[in-house]
Amino acid sequence: MEILEKSEGIGALLKNFASLARESQKIIFIGTPGFCTPFAEIAAYSLRKSSKQMGFIGNTDIENAKQLIPTDMGMQLGDTIDYHADTVVLLGGLAMPKIGVEPEELKTTLDSIFEKSQKKLLIGICFQSIFENQGWTDTLDFDYIIDSDMTVSLKKI
Repeated sequence: MEILEKSEGIGALLKNFASLARESQKIIFIGTPGFCTPFAEIAAYSLRKSSKQMGFIGNTDIENAKQLIPTDMGMQLGDTIDYHADTVVLLGGLAMPKIGVEPEELKTTLDSIFEKSQKKLLIGICFQSIFENQGWTDTLDFDYIIDSDMTVSLKKI
């Protein structure tokens, strides 16, 4: 795995994502409901002014894909949409052991999502190298992974 760029902050994550998705027509984010949904919304927000269609799938429930739509309050989930896309973004919450989603199961989901697409782009967005640490990079053919670390400080003033 080759590191293409090192930068810091949420702005860098969003800039890298927007750059990778610039040629995409339709982007489907896949993550755990609740935990990953806000990360999909913030990543989608970086493309809010584009004409790209975007949606979110909870776990592997492709039949209940929801549209990500821009509102005056940011990106929000909307109505059910067709799950087919040329770009899929896997969110790291899926790889947490307690979630129970296996990468082999996702291969079938990805095949269904990409079945009508000539171009196929698979991006991972995660924290603390979870896709690598859980062995997902051995099973899934990621084109790119945006990997972040998070430092948390609780301060009493």
